[in-house]
Amino acid sequence: MIRDQDVLKRLQETVRRFVRERLLPAESRVENDDSIPAELVQEMRELGLFGMSIPEEYGGLGLTMEEEVTIALELGYTSPAFRSVIGTNNGIGSQGIIVDGTPEQRAHWLPRMARGEVIGSFALTEPDVGSDAASIKTRAKREDDHYLITGTKRYITNAPSADVFTLMARTGGAGADGITAFLVPSDSPGLTLGPIDKKMGQRGTRTCDVILENCRVSKDSVIGGVEGRGFKTAMKVLNRGRLHIAAVCVGAAHRLCDESVAFARNRVQFGKPIAEHQLVQAMLADMGTETFAGHCIVIESARRFDAGQRIIQEAASAKLFCSEMVGRAADRAVQIHGGAGYMQDSPVEHFYRDVRLFRIYEGTSQIQQIIIAREMIAD
Repeated sequence: MIRDQDVLKRLQETVRRFVRERLLPAESRVENDDSIPAELVQEMRELGLFGMSIPEEYGGLGLTMEEEVTIALELGYTSPAFRSVIGTNNGIGSQGIIVDGTPEQRAHWLPRMARGEVIGSFALTEPDVGSDAASIKTRAKREDDHYLITGTKRYITNAPSADVFTLMARTGGAGADGITAFLVPSDSPGLTLGPIDKKMGQRGTRTCDVILENCRVSKDSVIGGVEGRGFKTAMKVLNRGRLHIAAVCVGAAHRLCDESVAFARNRVQFGKPIAEHQLVQAMLADMGTETFAGHCIVIESARRFDAGQRIIQEAASAKLFCSEMVGRAADRAVQIHGGAGYMQDSPVEHFYRDVRLFRIYEGTSQIQQIIIAREMIAD
């Protein structure tokens, strides 16, 4: 459901040029500094990338799902850290406000998110709560016209630079129905941040604990103004997020294919380029085939999303297949590069570490399998 092919093509070409001319040359700098250069973040603002999925009425680009994954395929071609900067503004950091927020909440937060003036973050995971999201322990107690929130959130993406958190806390009893979604400004009294996490990969993507000790927020910070809808709000935006991540995985796999083909054509062993050796060709063929399959499943699922179809199974399938697929592509890329692929100055080395996270966040592969099987059985 692409609305204007010419406009989308121009945007796609602009992003592709930005990725290749500005982001690829900065990858080693991000690896060394563990941060995204401020000038590149500003360029992302100017391109409108912080508001890709935010409706036009709030200053965003208002992309359809198919349009969004088309751009995500381009962004996935470079280090995932670059996409992560804008990821929460386009994903669950803003989508909860879009689907369930009050008119006042949308008018206050969305325009600033779309311009990149405000960085949104999503705070659900806790030290003892990951895949079982309905079991969160952070509590919010109502007192007059405000709430006091106490608990700890863990591995929160963009937390060190976030201006507002879409934060899940328990206002009722056990289970999903007791969870409420809050918009918590980062400067709220009682909110502090833990040390920045040191991760295996995705350097430049900043995560840390968010610690709340009687953190005071207004009653107007409840998304939609209704308690007990937080878990449902989170579930509503998962399909879009899973398709976006799947597209990023395909973009990364495309990059790994290109790097591997280029290396194989130039690396000579036994008197000829290794691209002419059949066992190397087999690895390249598997990478190319699976990348193409991932591209197809993402585009088809996005089209069904835009058509208003129920795509819980399709979105989970796309996330499962593409995140697993790019892991296999990264492994083959390192194998094709041999010893050179194990060196830190090789682009495939950091992708090997970076893409591992895709099988864990936004729902692990095992959670996706459970969702897919439940949908199949229900059908």
